[in-house]
Amino acid sequence: MDNPTREDVKEFYSEAAAKPQDDLCCPTSYPQQNIDHIPQEVLDRFYGCGSPIINAGIKMGESVLDLGSGAGIDCFIASKLVGNVGSVIGVDMTDNMLQVANESKILVSDNLGYSNVEFRKGYLEDIPATDNSIDLVTSNCVINLSQDKSKVFSDIRRVLKDNGRLVISDIVSETETTEEIKMNKQLWGECLAGALTENGFLSALEKTGFYGIEVLKKDFWKKIENINFYSMTVRAFKYDKSPSCNFQGHKAIYNGPFKVIIDDEGHVFTRNQVVEICTDTLNKLNSSPYLGSFTILEPGGEQSEIPCCTEDVSGNSRCC
Repeated sequence: MDNPTREDVKEFYSEAAAKPQDDLCCPTSYPQQNIDHIPQEVLDRFYGCGSPIINAGIKMGESVLDLGSGAGIDCFIASKLVGNVGSVIGVDMTDNMLQVANESKILVSDNLGYSNVEFRKGYLEDIPATDNSIDLVTSNCVINLSQDKSKVFSDIRRVLKDNGRLVISDIVSETETTEEIKMNKQLWGECLAGALTENGFLSALEKTGFYGIEVLKKDFWKKIENINFYSMTVRAFKYDKSPSCNFQGHKAIYNGPFKVIIDDEGHVFTRNQVVEICTDTLNKLNSSPYLGSFTILEPGGEQSEIPCCTEDVSGNSRCC
């Protein structure tokens, strides 16, 4: 049997667009206030495995791009959250799904009183968006369908702005899947055969250059051939290093609660100990998700003017 192809996946989800498939629906629900403006035709075609759009801490005015947007449910939720000053792009390769999404967009726009959603045909590995243009990339149980996941992560990083973030829900396996599972076209369509291991997923993000990687949620999904599969939601950030990074006398003190931590670049911070930092690390520690965890000392020993209490990307209060 040949490996499942992109065309196999496209055919699988074309059928799921034409007729809702209950077997593809993971046990995930959204708060009613987030979906009361969305047509039932869209809700019936929700095939995600999590709620990344709800966990993303979306703010008014942000630009959001959803990969594998399907019938558009996550795009329409984001549309309400970013408001009429924000923008949302949905990307999908399936004509039938795009048709449902575009037809529903009219009613969603009428219900909200504005239109800020655009659907584009495209692939995960070659995202139809310009470089450094997006605040947030989301994806709901889609990346496992790609045959080249490293290219997907790389292209996500390309379209994100500096300090932009991704929040992805996907299926991951506890251990490597068997060849029999990987060759099963039905299990590919059901988001299982193409799943990375949990460690493999996180490692792929790290290798691509993302930082601040955090597992926001993880739930058991099902067991196939004694392999446990989970729905996992992950957040990670893009940070562009400066070609002029240098040491200007800044220092950082990690406030706790852990005794010692190591950042993505191998810097070791011991609680309440002074560590010299370069300008890149300075900018990083002053941004989400690290903001509020460090006290910054300016050259000469003065504490920097960082607000004592700030709000991180998820809307949580962080106090230094």
